[in-house]
Amino acid sequence: MSPGPARGRTPGQEGGGGRRNPVRQWQLVRAGADAVPPSTRRFMARARRRRMRAALPWAVAAGVLALAGLVAWTVLGTGLFGVREVRVVGAHLVTPVEVRDAAAVPDGAPLARVDLSATARRVRALAPVERVTVERDWPGTLVVRVVERTPVAVVPQGERFVVLDRAGVVFQDLPQAPAGLPVIRVGAPAPDDPGTRAGLAVLAALSPRLRAELVSVDVAGLARITLRLRGDRTVFWGDATRGADKSTVATALLGRKADTIDVSAPDVVTYR
Repeated sequence: MSPGPARGRTPGQEGGGGRRNPVRQWQLVRAGADAVPPSTRRFMARARRRRMRAALPWAVAAGVLALAGLVAWTVLGTGLFGVREVRVVGAHLVTPVEVRDAAAVPDGAPLARVDLSATARRVRALAPVERVTVERDWPGTLVVRVVERTPVAVVPQGERFVVLDRAGVVFQDLPQAPAGLPVIRVGAPAPDDPGTRAGLAVLAALSPRLRAELVSVDVAGLARITLRLRGDRTVFWGDATRGADKSTVATALLGRKADTIDVSAPDVVTYR
C-alpha cells in the first residue's frame, strides 16, 4: 500500500521539511515630487489657478455683502450711531427746548432712520417758524436749522397785541406792542382774511416818509382804509389798489397844511 499523506500537514507543505508559499503584502508609498512629470505638474498648477480665478469674484462678492450687512445692521439696527444731540440753529423767538420738543426725536434712535421730512414738518408747526431744514451730522447729531418769521406789523386785540409776518400769519401774542412795528387795525387777522391782506398791501406801498409819520393803518372795510398819521392827520386811502400812485401823491401833500387828505382816487386828490 502506498503510504497516505502525513497527518498534521497543511497545504503548501511537503513532508516534514516543506516551505510555506510566499504571501505578497501591498503598501502605498507617496511618490516624490520628482516622480510626477513636469508637464503634469504644470497642467495641475494651471488648473488650480483657473479654479481660484473662477472662485475669486464670488468670494469677493460674498465678503462685500457680508460687510454691507454688518454695516447696515450696525447703523440701522443698533444704538451705536444713535441720536445723542439735537442741535438747534437760528432759534430766537422760540427756545431750543421748544424746537426739540416739537421735533420729538427719541434719544438713542438710529440716526439713519430718522425721518428728516417728518421732523421738519413737526418743527414747522411752531407758529414763529417759517422754514426749517433737518440734517444728519454723523455720528450722533441731528441739526435743526430754523428760519423764523419776520414781524412786519402788530394788530391790537383787546388788551393784547398779535404780531403778523408779511403773509399775515399771526405768530406772537404779546401783552404790549413791540417798539418799531407799524399798527394795523383789523378785526380778525389771518392769512386768508381779506382785510388783513389789504392792510398789509397798503403798508407795503407806503413811502419811507409816510411810514415815519404813520400811527396806524385802519381797515374798516376793503374800500374804507385810512392812514392815521402823527399830529392827528388822516389820509383816506380807499381800497388797496394803485398803492404806489396813492403813496406818491400823499407824500407830496404832507407839506401842505391839511388835516385830511383823500387819495382814494389818486388822479383827483382833495385835502382840507
